[in-house]
Amino acid sequence: MPTYEELLQEAQSRLLELEGGGKPWIRVGAAVCGEAAGASETLEAIRAELDRRGIDANVSIVGCLGLCYAEPLVDVQKPGGARVFYRNVTPDKAAELVESCVAGDDLRPDMALAYTGRITLDGIPRLDDLPVWNRQVRIALRNCGHIDPLDIYQYIAQGGYAALDKAVNQMQPEDVLKEVQDSGLRGRGGAAFPTGTKWGFLARSPGPVKYILCNCEEGDPGAYNDKGILESDPHSLIEGTILAGYATGSSNGVVFIRHGHEGPIHRTERAIEQAYELGLLGDNILGSDFSFHVEVSLTGESYVAGEETALMESVEGNRAMPRARPPFPAQSGVWGLPSNINNIKSLAYVSEIVSRGGEWFAGIGTEGSKGTAILCLSGNIALPGMVEVPMGMTIREVIDEVVGGVPDGRKAKFLQTGGPLGGVLPADLLDVQLDFAAMAQAGAILGSGGIIVADDRACAVNMTRVLVAFCQYESCGKCFPCRLGMTNLIEIVERICHFESRPGDLELMRVVGQNMAAGSLCGHGQLGWNPVQSAIRYFQEDFTAHMEEGRCPTGQCLSPVFTPQRTRSRWTSAQPLELRF
Repeated sequence: MPTYEELLQEAQSRLLELEGGGKPWIRVGAAVCGEAAGASETLEAIRAELDRRGIDANVSIVGCLGLCYAEPLVDVQKPGGARVFYRNVTPDKAAELVESCVAGDDLRPDMALAYTGRITLDGIPRLDDLPVWNRQVRIALRNCGHIDPLDIYQYIAQGGYAALDKAVNQMQPEDVLKEVQDSGLRGRGGAAFPTGTKWGFLARSPGPVKYILCNCEEGDPGAYNDKGILESDPHSLIEGTILAGYATGSSNGVVFIRHGHEGPIHRTERAIEQAYELGLLGDNILGSDFSFHVEVSLTGESYVAGEETALMESVEGNRAMPRARPPFPAQSGVWGLPSNINNIKSLAYVSEIVSRGGEWFAGIGTEGSKGTAILCLSGNIALPGMVEVPMGMTIREVIDEVVGGVPDGRKAKFLQTGGPLGGVLPADLLDVQLDFAAMAQAGAILGSGGIIVADDRACAVNMTRVLVAFCQYESCGKCFPCRLGMTNLIEIVERICHFESRPGDLELMRVVGQNMAAGSLCGHGQLGWNPVQSAIRYFQEDFTAHMEEGRCPTGQCLSPVFTPQRTRSRWTSAQPLELRF
């Protein structure tokens, strides 16, 4: 097998051929956001136009740059020139782009979004100068949108697997563990538990067979950053997983992906195959004594499967339902063997932490929340997409200064953060920091990083109904408090939405929610009261209008249409609220 130095030399040679081989290089964003906007059709249209004109060019895909509002996103780099990004390149614009920018020398500033490179272009801003970009600190997303996710050599050319080579050939497992502990990295999947501490539990468990489980169930509405990493830069996850295995003395890794997410599944499987081919996975990695094996496991569409013990049940082929603890996974996890569960984002940081040192990472963010936050922003905002910003920024800064604020002269009314088990925060709290403790104090969680913004046309009661309905539908049913508690909550909130509330409904929901928190096995039931609690806390006026005045202040809630039989079909909606995703 080749050494890392030989792999790096080959990777740099291939990149030089792409950048300086005398051909134009055209890259098309082909993550799920690009595909949804028609990137596949744009790619085919570009290839057809190049063939028609007889132009020899390098054409490849990249993942998501995070500028989802600009998809399909295409960039063109001619030999010796800048890399120019073009926004919203639909198939009908593809021929025009090839004619002007590839066959000709017109860079089309009217179609361009930005550019990167050492030269200066008139009429087109630098990518680093865009407000959506210049406040970002991209660590886990460092390669997303810049490399072909199906080409391991492009990852290596950017320094990929250098941390693995450093670890297995220059460091002891406890040294890698210490760097992660010193970094202050906390889990990015919801609970925010210190990653180094969790790894330490597993490191002390006896082997020889131990598992690193990588959680990409990611069922939160509005969150797609785990999938974004896997379909844009899967090797960052593979390398982080191997490093976690080395630090904890583990032998195997499992990447757990929700069934149906074809882009992340295919690209992760291909990344694993390539890593095996080059000796970066398997026995005696990079000539060391360390061996590690990774595979992909698929789950059905179960939100609760993202809970760590339910995830292990699913990996074993069982129904995804949580286990009672203790024993904890570090003692008895998947197949009864010591295991550790990490979020995709958490592991994507690890190679940079090992390369640059734990103190470097700890120097970013706040005292209790180190590093960056990867956010998926959608709803009523000007520039929906995925960004990576330093912890400590306020939500207001992110919304107003990074993603363009609320469009059409509207004002933000509330945010839904941390998934359906998170909170509903009012616009008054936009100045809360991206910090685990600060957000918890405000009654919300950062969770997987999804933030849905609603403007002043939205109804907090109706949003609460949507969230509770999701949680009730996704309850696995194992725990009595969660199974019936969620059903009770949705029945009560629907009564309120339909202007048929009863005296004591709010107090009844509090009692139900407290019983769920105290008696449920996993976070689904324990946190299911969160959206209701935060909505009641911050939007008492909306609830009062529904319950005491029989009206919805925004006109968004369901209006009763009286029929002889009282069924759900009797409810008709007023004008629907449009949220941009």
